[in-house]
Amino acid sequence: MTIAVNTRFLLKDQLEGFGYFIYETFSRIAALHPGDNFIFIFDRPFDQRFIFSKNITAVVIGPPARHPLLWKYWFDVKIPGVLRKYKADVFVSPDGYCSLTTKVPQCMVVHDLAFLHFPAYTKKSHLGYLKRNTPKFLEKAKMIATVSEFSKNDLLTNYKISPEKISVVYSAVKEMFRPVDESVKSEMKKKYSAGFDYFLFVGAIHPRKNLMNLLRAFAVFKKRLKSNFKLILVGRLAWKYDTFLEKLKSYKYREDVIMSGYLNEEEVVNITASAYAVVYPSVWEGFGVPVLEAMQSEVPALTSANSSMQEIAGDAAIYFDPNNHEDIADKMMRIYKDENLRKELIEKGKIVCKNFSWGKTAELLWDCIQKTVG
Repeated sequence: MTIAVNTRFLLKDQLEGFGYFIYETFSRIAALHPGDNFIFIFDRPFDQRFIFSKNITAVVIGPPARHPLLWKYWFDVKIPGVLRKYKADVFVSPDGYCSLTTKVPQCMVVHDLAFLHFPAYTKKSHLGYLKRNTPKFLEKAKMIATVSEFSKNDLLTNYKISPEKISVVYSAVKEMFRPVDESVKSEMKKKYSAGFDYFLFVGAIHPRKNLMNLLRAFAVFKKRLKSNFKLILVGRLAWKYDTFLEKLKSYKYREDVIMSGYLNEEEVVNITASAYAVVYPSVWEGFGVPVLEAMQSEVPALTSANSSMQEIAGDAAIYFDPNNHEDIADKMMRIYKDENLRKELIEKGKIVCKNFSWGKTAELLWDCIQKTVG
């Protein structure tokens, strides 16, 4: 069988959500199925380390597709040509888009419908494209994979899709996330937080991540408890970050907020495992990987209620109303004051983590691909 895969988010030193998903699933799938051929389709020069095994052929078709007009051209003009040339049996697109012009069966991965619920957090040009084309993509794809029951139900609620067409292929966390010893924790605190304990956020600096409310909550926390705690924000500047950076300049506790920028994987592992708690106030996520990364690192997680995170974490996390900064602050103070609760969450988190692995995700995605081919 020949499986063509949209790998345009496998970017050297820039792996994030889609990229990690592709990397972790297809490095396993390609290795487990040496008798099948995989065509990895890039939209720019690629790093050779993304060619995981001998049964992978890399194809580069430009131009880089990062704008609606170029998405249309890349998926509907360039992709069909590659699928014909390599006689693909199936096309897998892990970023929520697919080709509307090919006759090759398609398996599309939809991580969430954030654009539908929070249009203000999406670029206007992108929003128009997604609103027009997502219904077409969902109809065109033979099978749809998504990363939680939460996202599956959201798809069924907002679009006319047969439930049998959707497979849940839970996401996961890299095995490298783990607890670290006290010497590493001490080193990370000296490096990033002047030796003090810190709350941690990991994710792109983007309106959907709700960082303004996190700042407000942290201000309440600092005012009430007069502690030396710091707040570390790890992630690249993604979109509409100007307002956030401007507000930060005049923020009363500016010296206690550390923006690290994008960090390499090992550094993220260590900074996560050294945190007092991870706070993830995103208003909408299909899965919420940083919450599981915290648990696997034996660090308590505080996150948004009424989202996929509750499905994933169960009773192993503390939940708050992401729209209420006072509630976020209350939960931060609760974890600070109650050491027994902190230990209890860590133990529960160990159990939750056993339910998720990239091996399981790859197996579920492969089943979905098999259903696509029929």
